[in-house]
Amino acid sequence: MLDIPGKACGSCFFCCKVLEIEELKKTAGKLCGHCAQTGGCSVYATRPQVCRDYYCQWKEDRGLPATMRPDKVGTLLMDDPDSDEYHAVCDPEKPFSWRNPLIFRHLVAEAKAGRIVMAKAGLRAWRIYADGHWQESA
Repeated sequence: MLDIPGKACGSCFFCCKVLEIEELKKTAGKLCGHCAQTGGCSVYATRPQVCRDYYCQWKEDRGLPATMRPDKVGTLLMDDPDSDEYHAVCDPEKPFSWRNPLIFRHLVAEAKAGRIVMAKAGLRAWRIYADGHWQESA
């Protein structure tokens, strides 16, 4: 993937906190022990394949503005690698970050485009529908 100008991770390491990485025995919502909070990964050259394969939606979508960078809005946007779902992953400490108007409008637009859209925070999940309503999943 080619880098998009203005779309560098920079000081953002939100994915290193909110994502679960089984290979590293890292739970969702806990900062990865390999995260160099000044930017980067201390085991970058030997990081697990799951980390190598991960791409932040904000970095690969030219349509997502700088104001939607994950650490700024508290929500990581991503295609679920195991399904056709679109996910908004939040820090469990701030589970409703996906309700930020910028993010919520984007999620509703994805749902209107026919996607199954889920917001997640730790073990909690919500489905967002094309008409703008949402429901917590059991």
